[in-house]
Amino acid sequence: MMKRQMMIGAAMMAVLATTPAMADGWSRSWMAAPLVSKAPPEKRPDLDNRTVRQVVRISSGGNRIRIRLSNEMSVQPLLLGAVHVALAGENGEIVEGSDHVVTFNGAQGATIPARAPLLSDPIDMAVKPLTKVTISLHLPRGASDATVHSYSAATAWTARGDQTGAVRLTDPTVIGPRIILSGIEVESRTAGTTIVTLGDSITDGVRATPDSNRRWPDLLAERLQKAGRKSVGVANAGISANRLLSEGDGYNALARFDSDVLAVPGVTHVVVLEGVNDLGNATRGGQAMLPPEALIGAYRQMIARAHDRGVKVILATILPYKGAGYWNEAGETARVAVNEWIRTTDEADGFVDLAKAIADPADPARMAKAYDVGDALHPNDEGFRVMADAVDLRLLR
Repeated sequence: MMKRQMMIGAAMMAVLATTPAMADGWSRSWMAAPLVSKAPPEKRPDLDNRTVRQVVRISSGGNRIRIRLSNEMSVQPLLLGAVHVALAGENGEIVEGSDHVVTFNGAQGATIPARAPLLSDPIDMAVKPLTKVTISLHLPRGASDATVHSYSAATAWTARGDQTGAVRLTDPTVIGPRIILSGIEVESRTAGTTIVTLGDSITDGVRATPDSNRRWPDLLAERLQKAGRKSVGVANAGISANRLLSEGDGYNALARFDSDVLAVPGVTHVVVLEGVNDLGNATRGGQAMLPPEALIGAYRQMIARAHDRGVKVILATILPYKGAGYWNEAGETARVAVNEWIRTTDEADGFVDLAKAIADPADPARMAKAYDVGDALHPNDEGFRVMADAVDLRLLR
């Protein structure tokens, strides 16, 4: 009997060792990958003694939430004043009766060390899937090199002084980027899980209608909810101009894979749509086109690292981009070869043929006009819908 119990215990430990961490019941429901601001100082928002109010739509719901703030791209500590979270009304207004004061280690306000994130204490705020919440941060001394997410496809505001608890801001100024806010996590009675979408501007939602939540990961989250997958969240780790192998905007995908994918609470799957910026920028400056093997090697690295952590990898074919400013025949040849490998490899845990879903049938090197926002590179809202619909939800079990 003792021997049998020991064998069962060892088997259970082995299962736990190869299962993605559930982070004590927490899973990420919304995400913005941290970035260094590339805007010149004179064009950055004035944050000195200002309240920053941002609205996000979470994907999965829960009985409690917590907020992840980021000072990871700053070399200076960040003094944080009052922080409030509430259900979001029109133009970021606080819905009556929903406001919650956010604490950190039991206290209001905190100092976030340089290069570090900060998790809030759990907040007793029940939220349904696809709920919009408003987060208000007071920065008493500003943040000259605040960690940001450059593209948000959402309206945010700043206002003078501490207005974190105000239903509506007085004399607000509209801003574009996400400021300091990098994640919202949920806890529920049923352990939640998270699907991370790793990509560039196409995943980040560049050219989606602002404030509409029409990025393809947003629409994927809606499909999961309609399919009854209530505890499954989608965390968007897209960064505009990001690349697999070299530095565009943000660290390259291999460099940020641990922090933006494997460290995400509750992660079970990652959907990877990266590579078009590597191909498009490869020959600038007279350099040779990247061989397909270079991109394939990057995918293999991510597969190996994810599988070591029990995370499944779903690869997406690189979208057609003929007509975009950096398209050329060599890049197209490499794209076709990489996509053929994605469709046929058994190294990943599946693939999504986004290229086929969005291509012009008469010219598969080009995005169909009905899905093209007009630059031959970025999909419009309908294109994002087609992309989300192309994902076989059975891959995400």
